[in-house]
Amino acid sequence: MHDELKRFLRESRHTIAFTGAGISTLSGIRDFRGKNGVYLQPWHGRQVEEILSLECFYEDPSLFYQWAKEFIYRLDDFHPAAVHRVLAKLEARGMLSSIYTQNIDLLHQKAGSRNVYELHGSPAHHHCLRCRKEFSYEEIAPKVLADELPRCPCGGVIKPDIVFYGENLNELLLNQAFKEMGEADLLLVLGSSLTVQPAASLPLATHYGGGKIVIVNAQPTPLDHYAAARYDDLQEVFGDLESRLENQ
Repeated sequence: MHDELKRFLRESRHTIAFTGAGISTLSGIRDFRGKNGVYLQPWHGRQVEEILSLECFYEDPSLFYQWAKEFIYRLDDFHPAAVHRVLAKLEARGMLSSIYTQNIDLLHQKAGSRNVYELHGSPAHHHCLRCRKEFSYEEIAPKVLADELPRCPCGGVIKPDIVFYGENLNELLLNQAFKEMGEADLLLVLGSSLTVQPAASLPLATHYGGGKIVIVNAQPTPLDHYAAARYDDLQEVFGDLESRLENQ
């Protein structure tokens, strides 16, 4: 059923993956805009997108940490799923150059992928807003799970190094992504609704560079008409790929 995708993978000399929250639903993590997405219902009367804004964090960081306790600071409870495992295997076999992800769940790294670029930042690192001292996820998670607002010894509030609404993405990383995607023979767009800009426009670099785009996502995306192949079911596609890779 997915012979076209397998042929594209075999023929490509430079393959990249672009991943979104949809791939992590296979690990039990809720996505943002799917049918059970976290953005669909307010949290304690506030829209989640508002809670994830930089303005709201500065105004009341405890609100973010109360919400994030369940969504960001229990990452040890989740494990890589088929998509994460297959991408790690493809990289190990020299069939995948890199992964650009919108996710902040660290599951690509858990699966063994090495060349992972996190477009929306990472909770692996935190910093004090006052003195800029850095802290690890392992240092901060226990505090959040204990309902404690993380503070630096200097008294400043600690913020995760994820990109909040109202913050700019890393310009150097965006430029790198545009350049590499423009040079790719094949781009796998996996589990992304392709609605959050500017990251959502990145796949167009592959199209205009002459490469092929394959989209696997449960919901339609604005770039579906650019896809050389389009599938809906991530588990089906990558479960099939995983079993074939294991038998090779």
